[in-house]
Parts: sequence; structure tokens; C-alpha cells
Amino acid sequence: MPVYDDNNIFAKILKGDIPCDKVYEDDFVLAFNDISPQAPVHILVIPKGKYVSIDDFGANADAQEIKAFFVAVDKIAKEKGIAEEGFRSIANTGTNGGQEVPHFHLHLLGGKKIGAMVAG
Repeated sequence: MPVYDDNNIFAKILKGDIPCDKVYEDDFVLAFNDISPQAPVHILVIPKGKYVSIDDFGANADAQEIKAFFVAVDKIAKEKGIAEEGFRSIANTGTNGGQEVPHFHLHLLGGKKIGAMVAG
């Protein structure tokens, strides 16, 4: 597993070095609108801990962090009005999974019917 990079863009956002359009924050989680949205609602949800990917988070986060993360996802989906009609949650992991930022993050996409899962 790659070593966590303290200079990745999400680490800089968490440190306050780079601004974000915050939609949710608690002691364990920060969520903000994606700067290049792929749906009417496109929010990135990140843990505040230093986790490279979803498998790193699952293996190394404590139960309180994991619960807080998924409770936040539920709250955000409801607050943004995408829970009832449905939404897609995506966690790209590693090179083959298309992960671009080496900090675990979940994309929440909704507000319209989201197309096929994988094209081609």
C-alpha cells in the first residue's frame, strides 16, 4: 500500500491551505462540492484521518471513524435531497480503479439518473 502523502490536495484542504465549498463537517469527516461536477449533486466525502484508500480506511480506521464516515454519507444524501430517488457512491482505488488523489474519498453523485456503471 502506498505511503500517505501529506501534500496531496485533500490533505491541503484539511489543513486549510486550499479552500473548498464545504457542505458538511464534523470531528471525523469533511465533505465538499466537487470542483468539476459530473452530476447536479457531486460531493466528495473524506475522512480527516490519513488514509490512502478505502482498503486502508477499512483496515486501519477505528470503529468510531468508520461509523462517523457512513453516518455523514447518510446525512449528506438526505440533506441534499438525493437519498429518496437514489444516488451513486464511488470510491476509486489505486491505479486500475482510477484513483487520482491518494486520500480516501467517496464521490456522492445524484440529482439525475446516473448512467451505466462502466462504459466499454
